[in-house]
Amino acid sequence: MISILIISKNSEDFISDAIESVKPIAEEIIVVDDSNDNTPKIAEKLGAKVVKNTFKNFADQRNFAASLAKNDWIFYLDSDEQVTPEFIKELKDKIKNIKEDNDTAGFYVRRKTFFYGKDWGLTDRVQRVFRKDKLKEWRGVVHETPEVDGSLATISAPILHHTHRRLDQMVSKTNEWSEFEADLRFKAGHPKMSVWRFPRVMSTAFLGSYFKEGGWKNGTAGVVEAVYQMFSMFITYAKLWEKQQKK
Repeated sequence: MISILIISKNSEDFISDAIESVKPIAEEIIVVDDSNDNTPKIAEKLGAKVVKNTFKNFADQRNFAASLAKNDWIFYLDSDEQVTPEFIKELKDKIKNIKEDNDTAGFYVRRKTFFYGKDWGLTDRVQRVFRKDKLKEWRGVVHETPEVDGSLATISAPILHHTHRRLDQMVSKTNEWSEFEADLRFKAGHPKMSVWRFPRVMSTAFLGSYFKEGGWKNGTAGVVEAVYQMFSMFITYAKLWEKQQKK
């Protein structure tokens, strides 16, 4: 009934949690991977089908993953996410009650985010579950969005997003992804980086994390996360500046 599609890149520390959590609902688990660590071996050992595909952007990876799915329904799960029994039950019930001629093309999924293993009370809503024949394609290079034929309902039970578990992982990931994002901005013709742009983007990142996302409620961890977000933004735009200097 459901194909689970996981996009992974150097996820050896948490891919097993994601795969184990979806086994009760999955008819097949497909991991589209571009890792240079043990992620593929771990996923295969747990019964997932691992397909190597060089990462260009998330939209490209998600479209490729969908082309591999054999079931009528597909569910995209990130490698640092897990589902709960409550989510599985609700998803099964909702899919069971959808008739063939129903306009529903899929579901929004509520996601509860954990920082450093702690629930910060931060939730968002993402588009993850689709009827395969209703999903046209994913578009967008940095922030990908799906184009669907129909409407999307919502699953109330949240999935769990365990982000930013250890600082060494975070810094390593930032160094890798900042290069990717800086390159995208450079190719898109981003305005030349000037002195005033750096404090603006860095302060926006800090304030957004600390106040808007509730970091202030979480003591020292909230400060660490806000400073990290500021650092991440600085590295991205510093790399963009570096590329612009070489032009």
